[in-house]
Amino acid sequence: MKRDKDALTLTRRIGVFGGTFDPIHIGHLVAAQNAMHAAALDQVLFVVANQPWQKEGTREVTDPKLRLLVVSQVLRTIPGLEPSDIEIQRGGLSYSIDTLNELRASHPNDELFLVVGADAASQMPTWERAEELSTLARLVIVNRYGYPTISSILDFDQPILAEMPWLDISSTDLRERVRDHRPLQFLLPETAIEAIELYQLYRNRENG
Repeated sequence: MKRDKDALTLTRRIGVFGGTFDPIHIGHLVAAQNAMHAAALDQVLFVVANQPWQKEGTREVTDPKLRLLVVSQVLRTIPGLEPSDIEIQRGGLSYSIDTLNELRASHPNDELFLVVGADAASQMPTWERAEELSTLARLVIVNRYGYPTISSILDFDQPILAEMPWLDISSTDLRERVRDHRPLQFLLPETAIEAIELYQLYRNRENG
């Protein structure tokens, strides 16, 4: 955090980490923590997608308010990581460009950092109005150990690279584990496991 001498306000470095989080798992938390360290972020917002456009028509997605509830319960005791319902409040399909524009308007004195995994970074040229993203935020790419390093994308100036351990965890596999009554311990935070049990998520339908 730094002080803006002209505005006499504290400028925060805010990471914007979007996702379906269906469900949130250890890999998400490790990615956020490594991004926070690499980019010296004051805060990382876990932006829960309302309707993720990439998954439109591919599978049934859990109600966004339930996904947000689980994310909120998981993050409540982790300093610096905060849930965000900005895309849920906006409604409709969720696009990063709309979220960054809205956050820029509400945080005019702060620096925004778009946090993406290397797999998502490689797909960024296909995103809605992708050419505008670099005008709103700096890019933080979280590279997984053992995967090729992506060091540049679109028009972003010197993306910040954060490397995380190789954790082969996927939300698809976790949903299948719930349906098959297989172990979830150490793959999900205990609070997420408790919430999945409490709300009976992923039990009786195919999630892809």
